[in-house]
Order: sequence, then C-alpha cells, then structure tokens
Amino acid sequence: MRPPVPEPSPPRPGPAVPGPARAAGHTAVVVGGGIAGTAAALALADAGVRVTLTEARPRLGGLAFSFHRSSPAGDLTADNGQHVHLRCCTAYRALLERIGAAGLAPVQRRLDVPVLDAGRRRAGRLRRSALPVPLHLAGSLARYPHLSLAERAAAARAALALRRLDPADPALDGTDFGGWLRRRGQSPRAVEALWDLIGVATLNAPADRASLSLAAMVFRTGLLSAPGAADIGWSRVPLGDLHDTRTRRALEGAGVRVLLRTRARALHRPDARSGGWRVTVTGAPAGPETLRADTVVLAVPQDEAHRLLPDGALDDPGRLLDIGTAPILNVHVVYDRRVLRRPFLAALGSPVQWVFDRTEPSGLTGGAQYLALSQSAAGDIIDLPVAELRRRFLPELERLLPGARHARVADFFVTRERAATFDPAPGTGRLRPPARTRAPGLQLAGAWTATGWPATMEGAARSGATAAAAALRHLRTVRTRPDSSPGPGRVDPRQEAS
Repeated sequence: MRPPVPEPSPPRPGPAVPGPARAAGHTAVVVGGGIAGTAAALALADAGVRVTLTEARPRLGGLAFSFHRSSPAGDLTADNGQHVHLRCCTAYRALLERIGAAGLAPVQRRLDVPVLDAGRRRAGRLRRSALPVPLHLAGSLARYPHLSLAERAAAARAALALRRLDPADPALDGTDFGGWLRRRGQSPRAVEALWDLIGVATLNAPADRASLSLAAMVFRTGLLSAPGAADIGWSRVPLGDLHDTRTRRALEGAGVRVLLRTRARALHRPDARSGGWRVTVTGAPAGPETLRADTVVLAVPQDEAHRLLPDGALDDPGRLLDIGTAPILNVHVVYDRRVLRRPFLAALGSPVQWVFDRTEPSGLTGGAQYLALSQSAAGDIIDLPVAELRRRFLPELERLLPGARHARVADFFVTRERAATFDPAPGTGRLRPPARTRAPGLQLAGAWTATGWPATMEGAARSGATAAAAALRHLRTVRTRPDSSPGPGRVDPRQEAS
C-alpha cells in the first residue's frame, strides 16, 4: 500500500542495494538467519563484502519455517503458520527473485477474497477491477452483501479520509484506529466485516488496539495506492523450501559463510579507533569462536538485540524491551476428503478468521485435504489445550463448509507463536529504532525496527535491505586491512587478550 504520491522505494536485497559500487575486502557479520538477516547478508555479499551469518536454530527462516509430520492420512510437510504477501511488498518480492523462488510464491492476477458469514449464511467477495484507484474497489464494495447500503457509503468516505492521512505523522502513532473509525461513522458491523477483516490479518491486532499510523499505512498502501497493490501472493511450496533450502543455497552461492546452531554471546569493539568489531559465538562447528568484522548487522528479536547491544549504541536501549509482542495461533485440520473448493477464504460471524488449502504444498495425497486456519490477535486462545481448540473450531468449520459435516477428521494439530509479531499498539512507533545505531558499523534489522510497516515479511525484508545499505555506507569510511581474511574468521584468544 502506498500513498498517492509514491514514496521512495527501500533498498532491495541483492544487487540493487545502493551504496558504494563495491565493498571488496571488507567483512561483515550478520547475527540472525530470519528473513531480515538473510536479506541483509545477500545484499552485503552482492556488494562484494565477505559475510558470515550466524543463526542459533538448526535452520534459516526465523518464524517462516516448515516441519514434517506423520499424519494418519499420510506424511505431510506443514508450515508453522500461513504467511501471505501482497503485490506491493516490493522488498519481499525482490528477495524471492534473488533466491530464485518468485515463481513458487505467485500473486493473484487480481485481488479476490471470498468472505463467508457463518451466522447469516451469506457469501460475498472483495475483489478489484482494472479501474484506477479508488474506483478499482467501488464495484465490489457496492455489491458487498455483509454491509448495508449506508454502511458501504460510510466505508467509502472513511477510505477517502484514510487516503489523506500521513502515516509518518507522530500524532497518528498515538491514536487508536478503532476510535478514528468510530469518529468517521463506522458501525461495529463495518469494523468487523471490512476493517478488521483486513486489519487483524495484517496488523495482528483489532482496530481498537492498533496504531492509526500503522493502519493508515496498511490501507493506504495496499488498497489506495495502485489497483494491483493488494493482490495476494502465497507460497505454493513449504516455507522451508523458500526461506531455508533455497535461501541457504543462494547465500552459499554468494560466498556467505553460514553458521547454524551458532548463538552470538557478546559483541564489542576492542579499539574504537580501528572501527573493527568482535562477535563471540558458541555452538560453531569448531567450538567457541570470535568473529572479526568491519560491520555487524543484528537481525534478532528486540529482547536479544537489547542483550547484545554495547553501551551507547542507542540513546535509550530500554525502549526495546517496551516493544510488546502479539501471538498468532494456527489450527491444522486434515480431512479424509475435499471440503474446500477455493484456495482460501475469510470468515465472519465465527471464531475462524482465514482458512487456506495447504494440501498440495504439504505433499499429502490420496484424496485427503489439509486446511490451515490462521488466527491472528490470538491472545485469548493462545494457551488453550488442543482438545478445547478442537471443540471450538471443528463445529465452526462445519458451519462454514457444508462438506466438512460428512467428512472424517484424520488429523488435528496446533502450532503456536506466542511472540509472532511486535504489538502494533498506539505509541509503538516511537519505540522502534532506526537501522543505524550510534555505534559506527553496527546496524539493527528486523520487522520491529522503524520500517514504517507492520510486522510482516515485507517489513523484515525491508529492514534487512535498509541495514545492509547503512552498513555499506559505513564501509566507505573504513580502510581495507591488507591482511583481510576471506571472511570473518577465527581470532586467536591470545591475540584477543593482548
């Protein structure tokens, strides 16, 4: 989603990252192998920097990962949660292109979202035409059966008012989106059937608990910038194929040294005049190791970044701990037959939010169907036992999908991400730090940094590209050491102590 006046595009992962023409001879350490970290590492490597990437987990991808499960219906590969992106997610799309996976996560030709109301037993759609903004959604809104004629007219007026807002205005950050909607004549039904239908999935919070700044950014960029900005894309393969297997192949092909099961324990500059950094890690293949680098990107969650930051790197590092987190619950159901004929749907009047058909990507065969339910803003249910979740959600699926009433549930399991995203509450914007810190050569990356975006894959990719660009600007001031090794290498502890 973009404002009417196009915003400057962020630096992209890969060769398009601006900065010095080349940075050959310089070294970097990227701490964290999620989307932000891998985007930063690829951008630096493509600029000629010798990069080491460390990741505490045994895989890359952060919270976008897959796992194998032996189901009674057959072995399958499941994602920890359903992730989607939009056509306006330019940094994430650039990352997919860089790892050779853009064709594996295609975008709809045109936005088309089936919306079922379980209580009223009515079906509708949110879809766009090829008309210019804002007429591209006018026909769909005019026919949207889940709102009255008066509610549709009020929604159109609110959308035009949103288009006039500036998401960068600090006053918007301290205002809640729900209150703004009520002041614009939006009924509770309109909030549920339109604004929260989109906002909860993208912000991971209902309107009453979301910053107006972030909400304005989401709706302006996705729905009110270009006709195709909100066209939805999703992976047709397991997420691990994209953000672990293919990403690792791309990193290694770019010359990045990838250290999995390796945790950063300390970060310091032994000599501020030299501009060099030391990153102490444990779990590396050869045991404890100290990595030397000209620049460092910390692409880890905010609490871990707080732990690793040296004194003076931020004016008020305690603010990082004030950035809250929000959970997402994913319910996985395998039926013995096909019960959903669409790739996905959104639900109203039900605890169910979004349902996706993941049968083909999972590798499941034999006529069974695997559905993934993505439940954002799930604080009230995140800790419920599986048996209780089963009692809640299976009858709801039968209400939404008549075919489920006659199908047998072959498998039911749950994945929980208690800190899936940062909390987009009002006031969060002032807590999010920029990529560049006060310590020369040290950058921050992660969807929780000041990208202007909510906690999405796009926000993570943008943060990685921005951190890489800041690192490259720093490297222009660093003299290449004549004895630079082929990568951030091992330092003799005796030399380190001297």
